[in-house]
Amino acid sequence: MQRSGDDAVQPQRSTYARADLPARITSFPLFRLTAVWESFRVATSSLRANKLRTGLTLIGIIVGVTAVIAVMTIINGLNATVAQTFSSQGSTVFSISKNPQIITSREDFVKFNRRKDVTHEDAKAIARLCTSCWRVGVAANAIETVKYANQKAENVRIRGVQPLTMFDIDGVSIDVGRIWTESEGDSGREICVIGPDMLKNLFADAPADQAIGKEIRIDGRPYLVLGVLEPLGSIFGFSRDNVVYIPYSTYQKVYGARRSLVVFIQVPAAEQLEVAEDQVRTIMRNRRGRSMDDPNDEGFSLETQDVFLNLYGQATSNIYYVTFGVAAVSLIVGGIVVMNIMLVSVTERTKEIGIRKAIGARRKDIMSQFLIEAVTVTALGGALGVGTGFGLAYIISALIGFPLLVSTLSAVLGVGASSLVGIVSGLWPAWRAAKLDPIEALRAE
Repeated sequence: MQRSGDDAVQPQRSTYARADLPARITSFPLFRLTAVWESFRVATSSLRANKLRTGLTLIGIIVGVTAVIAVMTIINGLNATVAQTFSSQGSTVFSISKNPQIITSREDFVKFNRRKDVTHEDAKAIARLCTSCWRVGVAANAIETVKYANQKAENVRIRGVQPLTMFDIDGVSIDVGRIWTESEGDSGREICVIGPDMLKNLFADAPADQAIGKEIRIDGRPYLVLGVLEPLGSIFGFSRDNVVYIPYSTYQKVYGARRSLVVFIQVPAAEQLEVAEDQVRTIMRNRRGRSMDDPNDEGFSLETQDVFLNLYGQATSNIYYVTFGVAAVSLIVGGIVVMNIMLVSVTERTKEIGIRKAIGARRKDIMSQFLIEAVTVTALGGALGVGTGFGLAYIISALIGFPLLVSTLSAVLGVGASSLVGIVSGLWPAWRAAKLDPIEALRAE
């Protein structure tokens, strides 16, 4: 009797084991991957069957991703150009001036103009008392028209400098010819070193050595050309080569000695910059009779190249925000279009959904199919947007002369954002498809 009971129980255990087998099989990663791949194939075949609808759906996604990719790529190139431009002096140089280089209001302009001029005596005091300062030089600028024979160049920056180390502080070097000597500079001779733009504007793009020894006229005065600088290029459409360097003593003789100067200070290493700034600030405040805890205006402006980088960063961040706003609107519109198309697709394929459910498809199978279809179309739009964005950035970079820096992060961001739009916009249509009653769906025409 006991054996008979065991025999009766054994088949029941076997039946339970066979019933659990399909559930275990469907939990295998390979089986799930095959199911996803099959859903992807169904989705792509549906998209190919409705090419016009798919193309119209892609437009909104492509426009949004293109805008983001193009702007990010261009601004990355601009960032590299700007950083390289302002690093010509590097992170080891700062300046002392009467007025800051950037003034944002009329009130500030009036206040700054009431300050005392920065003089040669200030520069000498800094050079004598600042133990952390490596090089100290002065510079003054004027804008003039420069002529040679019947040619002229307008809005040329005339830069009077002293001592000769100002060429190193400015980050410029001689291409052809030479710089004047200390004795030539101190004597106030009318000699100069010209930027490469002078070759183009005054000497008809002649070789640089042909300009050496020629006389150009600045404000009616003749200046002997001793050398030509190496080109620095342009930034934001403004040429840095449209310049003529003259000795500061000559500048004083022509323009007077009462103009405020800009004192440039260079330290041996970037780590010493903060210490040198503190020393120079103390020297200048003492010369103006101001205490270190004086909350009022110091009476001078101490600036590094960071002032331009910060201003540029603020400008580009605003461009980023505007671009992301446009892209967000475009992606939202694209997501709405995707949702509408998917809802139409659910309606058109109601009978197909009923058949699939009748032969054993589960709700999550139907839902995953439509979600994969939505993500496929948006990811495809994102990939096309990445390609067109890089192409547009390449064209713009070639036109304005900036380097093209392709960012993998921006490509991943473009495809990822578009895929996220596909998930969000495909959820409702996929849920509706999964909720369909199979009997009602089979009756649909």
